[in-house]
Amino acid sequence: MAMGRIGPTDEPKGPIMQNIYRDGRFDPDIWTILDDEKPLPAQGFVLLTRARWLAERAVLAQSARSIGLVLYAGEDIDDIADDLTFFRVIALDFAKFADGRSYSTARLLREDHGYQGELRAIGDVLIDQIPLMRRCGFDSFAISHEPTRALLEIGHHPDVTLYTQPIADRREVPVGTRPWLRVPAEA
Repeated sequence: MAMGRIGPTDEPKGPIMQNIYRDGRFDPDIWTILDDEKPLPAQGFVLLTRARWLAERAVLAQSARSIGLVLYAGEDIDDIADDLTFFRVIALDFAKFADGRSYSTARLLREDHGYQGELRAIGDVLIDQIPLMRRCGFDSFAISHEPTRALLEIGHHPDVTLYTQPIADRREVPVGTRPWLRVPAEA
């Protein structure tokens, strides 16, 4: 992997920190959110804050290490848009389940900036939010809410069958006389 950029064969190896929900199952997570004050470890997979990335960008961009980014609700992404290929994972924080700003950030990352790496929801992630988060581009979830974890572990995978907002790839069709109401197109 050159210059810390995302590579198709770059597979993580390292200590298990917690479990991440993706593709219908819980997988080990090797990424650690690093406080701004702590020095970078010699090895391992770290998620850095936007502030730390901006402060240390010149050095970190030359590094061959795997770096991810943590974005908190409402943080601007325009000043890091050209740096997105450096991040294998971008974790968007949901400090409260009712705060939807990270949904918007996810769509901007995927649709406007073309981010192709893993997009992870962290924080207050609840079972009913997961289908809507997927529509915005999330592909993994750090689940700390025990009832949500329990439902996912027994195979409860919620779905929403009618939408009022189109998905990015437009594979949906209007329903009846209500053009804003959409359903997934048949494959």
